[in-house]
Amino acid sequence: MRLTQTMMRSIIEGLLYLTGEEGLMIHQIQRVLPDCTEQEIKRTIEKMKKEYEENEGSGLMIVDLPGGYRLTTKAFMATYAEKFAAIPKSAPLSQASLETVAIIAYKQPISRIAIEEVRGVKSEKALQTLMAKGLIKEVGRAGGTGRAILYGVTPVFLDYFGLKSLDDLPPLLEAERPASEQLDAFDLFYDKYKETVKDL
Repeated sequence: MRLTQTMMRSIIEGLLYLTGEEGLMIHQIQRVLPDCTEQEIKRTIEKMKKEYEENEGSGLMIVDLPGGYRLTTKAFMATYAEKFAAIPKSAPLSQASLETVAIIAYKQPISRIAIEEVRGVKSEKALQTLMAKGLIKEVGRAGGTGRAILYGVTPVFLDYFGLKSLDDLPPLLEAERPASEQLDAFDLFYDKYKETVKDL
């Protein structure tokens, strides 16, 4: 059954939301919507871009990437995002977040996909949590198609875990070990710190 324009728009919007800062490539959309041509997809997204731009009731917008698009916040949101980041967070880090930030600390700069290869599970939510707490930040872009975001830890990370520098991290197993064994080493990190870290 041929998708309606409204359904096509909803699917693309949902995919943009799911991919977050990584963005979404046209060829990825076509894999999900094989009955839609590249021109149909582009026309739909351009219409969505205009709608977001003109909608003063939305803090979101769609921006262009090489070969794709990304859903992000409008410029005016920057001030409010900074205020939000400064609000003390009462909830401690989950094991997933501890695991993710440990991998970033040892492997930075590292992409979301590389993190997930080590963890074996999706890490979008953990990354969002760590970004909101100011423990990690974007430190660059990877080469190649899509130019994935690379993450690194911040000075807040050191303060949060009571470290003077990254040299104070527990020793990590050699890089050539299997990912599963490397993850065991990350376990040492969050086992050591999960009971002592202060809430943000």
